[in-house]
Amino acid sequence: MRTMATSLFLHEKMITTEAKAKELRKVAEKWITRAKENSINNRRLLTKEINPFIVKKLVDIIAPKYAKRAGGYTRITKTGQRKSDGARMAIIELVQ
Repeated sequence: MRTMATSLFLHEKMITTEAKAKELRKVAEKWITRAKENSINNRRLLTKEINPFIVKKLVDIIAPKYAKRAGGYTRITKTGQRKSDGARMAIIELVQ
């Protein structure tokens, strides 16, 4: 989930299976909520989980967009099934 969350914060949108998107939503929203309060302790806790470059982007760019928002920072849009194995696919993106 760390790698997927890193990709989500880096690109702000990604395509994955529906089940992974639902699990990723939980992790990403917790991290955004933590990043909204810009403190040294929160930066250190986030740096334990993800790359410091992504933490900087998360705290300085992404979290301020959601300062007045209480939750629901991500959106999952179902896109259908994958042809090879029939897995349900979805797009997960950060809400603007």
